[in-house]
Amino acid sequence: MKFVVAATGASGAIYTERLLQRLDPRAHEVHLVLSNHAKQVAAEELAAGKLTVPEGVHVHDDRSMHVPFTSGSARFDAMVVVPCSMGTLGRIAAGTSESTILRAADVFLKERRKLILVPRETPWSLVHARNVVAVMEAGALVLPAIPSFYHRPASVEEVVDTVVFRILDHLGVPAGGTPRWLEKQPE
Repeated sequence: MKFVVAATGASGAIYTERLLQRLDPRAHEVHLVLSNHAKQVAAEELAAGKLTVPEGVHVHDDRSMHVPFTSGSARFDAMVVVPCSMGTLGRIAAGTSESTILRAADVFLKERRKLILVPRETPWSLVHARNVVAVMEAGALVLPAIPSFYHRPASVEEVVDTVVFRILDHLGVPAGGTPRWLEKQPE
């Protein structure tokens, strides 16, 4: 399968990193685009001071339209914007297309391809809620980064993975191994 992963300036760079760790570039063609703000957030939030990108992932600049997924004639299976700032979500709703991320999202919507937006911001204003409705009406799946705690996570990574595994499920990609919280509990 062919995927585009994009990250914007909302807090939550760990979601991008964990998703990239689960999308095997030997099994899938994976393209990554980071906004300038996403790079800044990753530098502040991640232990390495930047996003760790697995070997084999194709990295693109957010200011280039010379990438295959910004054209409707290129066949890609899905695009995930994680984390997706509410500003980016609003610009996708408006169809502004002034960056690689926004143009790609516009293409995925117009071609009726899977577009998953993972906002992490809270609370929402009425403008945010209306923009969420607009992108959903246009065909996007909005999957807020709301982790679950049923399994009593032992680490931040386990908390993050509850969202990442939901994304993978919607991409049709096995998560690789059974998450601890899905393992059958002893009776």
